[in-house]
Amino acid sequence: MHPAIQGLLTIVIGVGACVGYFYLSNQFLDKVLFPAKGPHAGRNINRANIIRPWLFLFPALFALCLYLAYPVFETLRMSVTDRDQDGAFVGLANYSQMLSEPKFWEAMRNNMMWLVVVPAASTAFGLLAAQLTDRIRWGNIAKSLIFMPMAISFVGAAVIWKLVYDARPPGTEQIGILNAIYVGLTGNDPQQWLTLPIWNNFFLMAVLIWIQTGFAMVILSAALRGIPEETVEAAIVDGANPFQIFFKIKVPQIMGTIVVVWTTITIVVLKVFDIVFAMTNGQWETQVLANYMYDKLFRANDWGVGSAAAIVIMLLVTPILVWNVYNARKEMR
Repeated sequence: MHPAIQGLLTIVIGVGACVGYFYLSNQFLDKVLFPAKGPHAGRNINRANIIRPWLFLFPALFALCLYLAYPVFETLRMSVTDRDQDGAFVGLANYSQMLSEPKFWEAMRNNMMWLVVVPAASTAFGLLAAQLTDRIRWGNIAKSLIFMPMAISFVGAAVIWKLVYDARPPGTEQIGILNAIYVGLTGNDPQQWLTLPIWNNFFLMAVLIWIQTGFAMVILSAALRGIPEETVEAAIVDGANPFQIFFKIKVPQIMGTIVVVWTTITIVVLKVFDIVFAMTNGQWETQVLANYMYDKLFRANDWGVGSAAAIVIMLLVTPILVWNVYNARKEMR
């Protein structure tokens, strides 16, 4: 079947199934379970109205249980079993093996570097872009250009930046813009940027910063526009310069939004996989936790250690996610 026809059929069947479910479930509720007639009509209507919201929530709850809750418990089970022993319970042996492997600690070290650099840089650049684009006439165009990388998949962005870092043999024309500039300015041989230990991690981070800056800019730009003009005008009257207005008046008032943006990007960083996989595949000391998990699960075929790595990622993400939700709810009160 042609992919376009297959996609169209999927949409039609999916939408039709949703409409059919809601229609038939409501008919079953109103006509069979709690008919709105007879001596108990009023009570039946009240009961139906209590149950009706759960009919609408059921597909989402079912999907969450099937694709989120079940995988979590299954991963936890697999992390304490051994495939070579027909799924026998081995306790924390997989975690112990994982902690004894240098590649795991390399992944942890790199993830910590990503956590320090990427959220800070993305939030800072996003805040700077939000402030500057609000002060120029063509700010909306600039915002569109800065936000555009958000529309690109991580793999697509990795391919683009791999071309930026591309290195051709000495004496040939360099198509990688970084090597073209480097060779043109210094006259040295081109560098294999993605093979340079430690530095190659920063070259990979640049890709995610490039993507997430647009996200941070949009959220922080909305927050900046929500600052009361009276506070800014009062600061100007008191003789504050633009830097003082920005850092002492505006930033404190949007600190809650900055923290939310920071933690959201932090969660993305903890799960980063596509960029590393597409650009270095974890080689040259660029391994991260998600890539380590993938290698164990699908290459080494070691579901125990791979599942243990997945649990570690989940444990690192969960406190940040809970704290983020808590702060968001507190601001809504």
